[in-house]
Amino acid sequence: MALSLRWRPRGIFVAACLLFLLLLLVAHPRIRRNMWINGSDVDAGTLAPKDSKKEEPQGIDALPPDYTVLKKWEAALPQHNLTLPFPEGKKGRYVKFSNQSGGIGWNNCFNEVLMNAHLAYISGRGYVFRDYYWSAEHYRWPREKWTTDQPHTPLNAIVSGPVAGGPFDAGDPAPRAISEEWFDVVCPVKERRLINTRDVKPALADASGIDTLNAWKKVLRDAPERCIEVVPAPEDPWAQTFDLGLFGNPRVLTLWDSFSQSPISRFLEASPIVRSAVEGNTYLFTPHGPRPPHPAPRNPFDRMLALHLRRGDYEGHCRGLEYINSLFYSWSLFPHLLDRFVPTPDAPDKYDRFLERCWPDINGVLRKAADSRRDYLKQAEGLGPLSHSEATLDVMYILTNEKSAWIDELKRALQQDGWTVATTQDLVLNSEQTDVSMAVDMEIARRAAVFVGNGWSSFTSNIVYERLLDKRDPVTIRFM
Repeated sequence: MALSLRWRPRGIFVAACLLFLLLLLVAHPRIRRNMWINGSDVDAGTLAPKDSKKEEPQGIDALPPDYTVLKKWEAALPQHNLTLPFPEGKKGRYVKFSNQSGGIGWNNCFNEVLMNAHLAYISGRGYVFRDYYWSAEHYRWPREKWTTDQPHTPLNAIVSGPVAGGPFDAGDPAPRAISEEWFDVVCPVKERRLINTRDVKPALADASGIDTLNAWKKVLRDAPERCIEVVPAPEDPWAQTFDLGLFGNPRVLTLWDSFSQSPISRFLEASPIVRSAVEGNTYLFTPHGPRPPHPAPRNPFDRMLALHLRRGDYEGHCRGLEYINSLFYSWSLFPHLLDRFVPTPDAPDKYDRFLERCWPDINGVLRKAADSRRDYLKQAEGLGPLSHSEATLDVMYILTNEKSAWIDELKRALQQDGWTVATTQDLVLNSEQTDVSMAVDMEIARRAAVFVGNGWSSFTSNIVYERLLDKRDPVTIRFM
């Protein structure tokens, strides 16, 4: 997808954004405590209130999973073999990004994991993948049930593909990704070259996404050492290779052509654990209403609208976004997508415009659902295997952290409009599936006929990314 975009000056936006996030960190010491390796979560509003009581999973799977079998499988990946010929084995070339975020929301980590893996691929080095580390606030199980000091989830429990050690195209000479544990074997500490981000990032402060990628590619390709570890500069609050300043700015869009064509993107799939959770809950999406007067799809995902509603204390985050006149986040910024948002800093109704898009009320949700259904049915002809006469949209799945009476009121209102409604809270999951429930929601939204998201959310942005990879029509990618 070629881009020809003109950006407004970046300095004011970044300064305002950093000021807001600095104030957020000062106001919320719990956020500071959980920013692991200088990470920054654009969705920081998901953190639980200080006095909230953690609701732990119920039933026979009330303990967190230990992933013994999966970790054994991961350790036995065929590339974990010192005798393999170059570019793998004991003479292979690898890169570990120790500046990669952890302990923040999965979707902010996911952005970075995918882009780092793509950078490793085009640099001719094997990417070093590692577990996702949770913050205490995000983890579903109370501390007394933890089996480790900091809870973590294997990457292969969340996703599958080359990013997690899966194969590339047949004949592709690129070295496959290896686990962090195997990196310690094949690249002992004494054989590693450390590259500090302070030696690369300052020159890229205002660079486009593609220029940032190419600059790092040159560093990694030109380095003669076979084992590279990228480490964060302690003085840099955003020490990631691809940081919030890039992902939160239209400059990121220049990466699309390279990134979307990469095998990291093309072969990305949900993990078997995630897929099993989706299949096990598909019965929830069986339409309850009378049969439509025309042939309708039997696959419930072909008649589903998936809606991402961020709630909880996200209202405060929305107010902060309004204060800095924030644009949408990352891939949600594509100009060809519908429902774009252009901040109007001096408009008298600026506050209301932000809130109705970022923190919609029930009437706002009903209007957006009706409008999205109308537009989809109007343009259904030519969108895929369904003919216009078969197009139906009568199932809604709501991806949400909301558990109050508000969501029950919304469900009743949607049902009165003819929707069969299920939410994140309705899913029945075992312990492993519960641990990766954020990816379960994402997979459901990827499969849905239509998706409506929150343009400021990294979760929505990653769903948009997957739907664009699937070549979904823009009429099926909407924003509140």
